Amino acid sequence: MSAEKTPAPQPADGPARPGRRTPLIVAAVAIVAAIGITAAVVGGGDGTTPANGSGSVAVVSGGDDTTRAATVLDRPFTKPGLVLTDTKGEKYDLRERTKGKPTLIYFGYTHCPDVCPLTMSNIAIAKKQLPKADQDKLQVVFVTTDPERDTPAELGKWLPAAGDPSFTGLTGAFPTIQAGAREIGIGIDPPKKGKDGKVVSMHGAQVIAFSPTTDQGYVLYGEDASVDDYAKDLPKLIKGENP
Repeated sequence: MSAEKTPAPQPADGPARPGRRTPLIVAAVAIVAAIGITAAVVGGGDGTTPANGSGSVAVVSGGDDTTRAATVLDRPFTKPGLVLTDTKGEKYDLRERTKGKPTLIYFGYTHCPDVCPLTMSNIAIAKKQLPKADQDKLQVVFVTTDPERDTPAELGKWLPAAGDPSFTGLTGAFPTIQAGAREIGIGIDPPKKGKDGKVVSMHGAQVIAFSPTTDQGYVLYGEDASVDDYAKDLPKLIKGENP
């Protein structure tokens, strides 16, 4: 069993609680699609209100086809206003550096036993199937949820092995990272040491795709998205189209 867990949705006045690793946001959308209605499923900064202030409503890409990996958000997220440190130890302004570029953002940690490296690997393999020009356009940003251990040097060693040398790794103060994640509906908790001495980082396992034409986060992938899912969708995401 993985040490990684995904926080369950939480009330504004209550602590995060361990839940299933399968992202609950995706499960909720699938259920909504199955019964043929649309509902608000994305929580935001205070745990009850969507971070973009407009109430994110999601529908599954392709109508009622719940087998698809992509979830297209009816009301997309604004890109987080994160200014962190990259693997070179330099300041990295997320909005500025990825403006006008197709961007995938994921929050995870290098000591993750399964989901994080698998997600990075899946995206990397799919990316290599793109024409060289499209590979150069795609930005993949990995933001650590365990900044105490994930230094710039550690991220710089891990990302090329787990994913691709072109991927951007970011670290910084945990409260800043947590606030940025909440802006796009992803919950993360401070890493905690278990009784067995292992440090566990609880975080949402969603990948959010941002359009190069609007810089809005309009497509969401859960941890079950495969290489084939990304390979099929990336050509459209790079153009800012719905998968």
